[in-house]
Amino acid sequence: MCLTGVDYFSSLGYAPGIAFLAAGVLSPFATVILVLLTLLGALPVYNRVADESPHGQGSISMLEHLLGGWKGKALVLCLLGFAATDFIITITLSAADAAAHVAQNPASHFAPMLLQNKMGLTLLLLLLLGGVFLMGFREAIGISVLLVGLYLILNAIVVAVGLTQLPHESLMIEDWWHRLFLKHGSPARMLLISVLLFPKLALGMSGFETGVAVMPLVQGDPDDDPEHPQGRIRNTRKLLFVAAIVMSIFLLITSFLTTVLIPEAKFAENGEANGRAISYLAHGFLGPYFGTAYDISSIMILWFAGASAMTGLLNLVPRYLPRYGMAPEWARATRPLVVFFTAIGFIVTWWFKADVDAQGGAYATGVLVLMTSGALACTLSVWKLKSAQRWFFLTIFLVFVYTTITNCIERPEGLQIAILFILTIFSASLISRAARATELRVQRIMLDDTAQRFIDEAKSSYLGQIRILAHRPGGTDYATKEKEARETHSIQAPEGNFIFLEVRLKDASDFMEDCLELKGEQVDGFQVIRCSSPAIPNAIAALLLHLRDYTNTIPHAYFGWTEGNPIGYIFKYIFFGEGETAPVTREILRELEPNPKRRPTIHVG
Repeated sequence: MCLTGVDYFSSLGYAPGIAFLAAGVLSPFATVILVLLTLLGALPVYNRVADESPHGQGSISMLEHLLGGWKGKALVLCLLGFAATDFIITITLSAADAAAHVAQNPASHFAPMLLQNKMGLTLLLLLLLGGVFLMGFREAIGISVLLVGLYLILNAIVVAVGLTQLPHESLMIEDWWHRLFLKHGSPARMLLISVLLFPKLALGMSGFETGVAVMPLVQGDPDDDPEHPQGRIRNTRKLLFVAAIVMSIFLLITSFLTTVLIPEAKFAENGEANGRAISYLAHGFLGPYFGTAYDISSIMILWFAGASAMTGLLNLVPRYLPRYGMAPEWARATRPLVVFFTAIGFIVTWWFKADVDAQGGAYATGVLVLMTSGALACTLSVWKLKSAQRWFFLTIFLVFVYTTITNCIERPEGLQIAILFILTIFSASLISRAARATELRVQRIMLDDTAQRFIDEAKSSYLGQIRILAHRPGGTDYATKEKEARETHSIQAPEGNFIFLEVRLKDASDFMEDCLELKGEQVDGFQVIRCSSPAIPNAIAALLLHLRDYTNTIPHAYFGWTEGNPIGYIFKYIFFGEGETAPVTREILRELEPNPKRRPTIHVG
């Protein structure tokens, strides 16, 4: 829970201040709506996500499997853009808020000038974060327990003292109550405005996707089914419930205390409570020593929240992009990605001038889109059940859609950053997929007994040559195809023991293939080997190389001539796995085997 909470609970450092700037005196009421959506919306959604993806894949992976093909891949790429927005802004916003705690602490006046420079200090914290990962950072649960435990205890002390101070601050409570009715009138109007305003507070809902991502670390029951571990799912639900309840209680109480007990002017830019409302109360109620201890705890958990977000990015990007063929293999390496994300963090910090309030909308956008995707995944997964569940999840999905759209309209900077990330991902994906088009994507070959027998018979035949004749499934009959091949390539009867190879296209959006399974079949006296693959040339090249190594001979492959626009066939191959099969197969073989004498032979006619 603390590993999840290092992101989730750390938002207490800035959530009450941003809530007041968004909703003013209505902040406590808007927070009530936020808590209700958390407990009745986000929590049920991620309980379902935990059930559907017990190995930590999350809602993005659910949508990938539910939609499939390029439709699913395109949606995943878009969601990765919003996830990058969420995690990058988590890193930069947390660093900016940590810098605010340092700069506003009274003791920092005796520190070097850098401590008074929020921009410089924020960039320094980002640099330190990147440096830790470059040295080989491994997320430590023990550290997260220490940081979160200490932080929650200090917050609980501030909350308890604040509640005991309320009876002595009756004038401030009366003033808040008077301003509330003076500005908003009736309770019904307050409720309506709170519902409309709560999207601005959505950053207080972060952490649920992280909670599902840590599922592989959650202990289950000894007799758990590895494919669907009920014990792990049950315990993850407990984790999410406890985290949501703890955070909801803190949000409700702190939003009320900060709204009532802190003068409005203190929340303004460069105000003493800006980005650090609870810290302001800690200094005011418990003195500079406790306040400084609270600031140090806040700085540490905010900095570690950036580490959690960086870990999320380093787990998310290598999981999808290289597997789609949409990133080079170095994207699986940690250090190049750390340098890239740290540089992006510098740019975002400079763009927002290290301002916590300015980044709130962008942060909320990333959080809300991920939660909307989770609600969509749950809706699609239960839609065929024809039960009340689908209407329940559909309602949650529509609420999140409304919340996301409202947030994007009022605070478009998050959408702008996400669009920039999405365009970058799509552009890099197109270039990468084209550049990697001639890679051998098959990890291993498996032939069934019949296919293996065909190969062995060809090897032990008169000439000992293996001749593979590429044949389109459902095309011309085998006798006609063989006759055309003999005439085109001047092959006489004694030499022409052909083995037909039929490759059926499956999901062409997939890039890598763990195992190419080939099955042999005797059809009207002809030997036919069949398989399925997302890319026909790669499957043929993989089989030819396997035959060369297995038989220690040079196999020959025969193709018909493909007519049509070559440029069109290039794009057809990149995105749909077929096209000018013979030239692409030869190019794959040429890159993998530079020695022409060892390279399988391609015949085109």
